[in-house]
Amino acid sequence: MNLNNRIDLVSDIGKFLSNYLDENYDNSKDSNQTAFEKVIKQGQMNNPWFTDENIKTNLTYWAEILNKEYLLQWMSNYDTKNVSKKNIAIIMAGNIPLVGFHDFLCVFLAGHKSIIKLSSNDKHILPFLTSLLISKNISIADDIVYLDGMLTNYDGVIATGSNNTSRYFDYYFKNKKSIIRKNRNSIAILDGTENENELSLLGNDIFTYFGLGCRNVSKLYVPKNYSFDSFYNSIFKRSDLINNHKYANNYDYNKAIYLMSEYKFLDNGFFMIKEGNDLHSPISTINYEFYDDISILKDSITKQEKEIQCIVSKLKIENKVDFGETQNPSLSQYADNIDVMSFLLTI
Repeated sequence: MNLNNRIDLVSDIGKFLSNYLDENYDNSKDSNQTAFEKVIKQGQMNNPWFTDENIKTNLTYWAEILNKEYLLQWMSNYDTKNVSKKNIAIIMAGNIPLVGFHDFLCVFLAGHKSIIKLSSNDKHILPFLTSLLISKNISIADDIVYLDGMLTNYDGVIATGSNNTSRYFDYYFKNKKSIIRKNRNSIAILDGTENENELSLLGNDIFTYFGLGCRNVSKLYVPKNYSFDSFYNSIFKRSDLINNHKYANNYDYNKAIYLMSEYKFLDNGFFMIKEGNDLHSPISTINYEFYDDISILKDSITKQEKEIQCIVSKLKIENKVDFGETQNPSLSQYADNIDVMSFLLTI
């Protein structure tokens, strides 16, 4: 099967997701849509973080990006001819829905075989979508395998996990070509001139998926004497987050820790802002840090670049992301800035 055939199959998945999300589409007359609805419910029962809103946000992204024009444009940057098929293991995270889909997509379009180790937190949606691919062309059935046991007979690895699991991955896969991802966080650099709309969009960067993704902003850099009033006013529309019991439990727990530890923090009843140097912040909290000189801040960020996924700002910052766009990367915007497709075509 050539690249164009594979792109056609993938773009059909995009159309399927578009139909699923279309309120005017009669899903009841489509057995695959009906089955997909049941799979979504399974995923939500398995992982309560996968709310209706988060599922819809994720599927909307993939429905839009799995467009034939986008796929062709992305792959036009690579030469996939004469690629020798390899067995590629993909060890996926499960913090947000379909978080490993882009890795699978790369392996599939490169013409390799995927050996997929799913996270227990996200084990339903991807298998259903890949089953649709196979139903459209049975010849690819052997190219998509889900692994339950020990990983054997593989040529390369793409593994995503925490800093702790990365040490295990580094040792276990030391003799294989690999991409091993660790913890990363996203940041926002404000200058105090942001308007209400920009700050509201920043709220999306912070709160989408409850802040569980590496593309979620978890640290703010603000100028000295910055007032958080406008920021709090702009994000208050997200106050319904506190009605989610898992989010509320995290909020209550973190607030209790801060009070007992006598940390100084701001609180609006559903979200806390705490001064601190850490890039990572727990759910329901964001860290902030003051800066005096933007050039000094840029130097500091450069030194932390291996820990940062996205930078949101209206300032002139290299590779910055616009407000509200952290969860909408293009197909060529790879996690950790590692070109997965180039890796797969040269393995």
